[in-house]
Amino acid sequence: MQLVQRSKRVLEAHLAGTSVRALSGSMVAYEGQVTFKSAGFGGGAGVVAGLKQKATGESLSLMECTGQGVVYFAHDAAEVSILDLNGEALQVESEQLMLLAGNLSTNVTFAGVRGASSGQGLFTTTVSGHGQVALLSRGGPLIHLEVSPQYPLVVDPDAFVCARGQLTQSFDTDVSWRTMVGQGSGEAFSLRWAGTGVVSIQPAER
Repeated sequence: MQLVQRSKRVLEAHLAGTSVRALSGSMVAYEGQVTFKSAGFGGGAGVVAGLKQKATGESLSLMECTGQGVVYFAHDAAEVSILDLNGEALQVESEQLMLLAGNLSTNVTFAGVRGASSGQGLFTTTVSGHGQVALLSRGGPLIHLEVSPQYPLVVDPDAFVCARGQLTQSFDTDVSWRTMVGQGSGEAFSLRWAGTGVVSIQPAER
């Protein structure tokens, strides 16, 4: 199975008796003998996945594409990037995840509590194993930012796409910069990443 970047917004999956899991509705064309079926939710399979989705709001509806041929994927004219995973874990916003290829598993994990006053929980989708992940980016290509112990990174949660490496996440409520850009209403927070790794963001906010 091979993923090919057809253009910055279209991805090809070359199937040779193999399968890929993709975001439901992202298939735009295919050639050859390919079958499609529901692959459940990104949090796992069956009833447990459905309960996680309902409890967390982190929804990831997938379809499985199997057979011989080429399948073309795109979604809402967003740009597509391919990341290779070699046994590490990737934390990703579920709505940015378009395709999973290889021996990869997904789960919904608890990311922390949003603000001391609200106590609202935040959740993220984790992808782990060996294979390739296709991610969506709006407003332009993904921007990959290095994180080092000397230089922690603070990002807007509406721009965050994914993170990988030896990273810890916390929440920063010192968001005076949001007031300066007219986003001071409500309970604002930012995501702070510390350690060693890479955080990817998109140019457009959700």
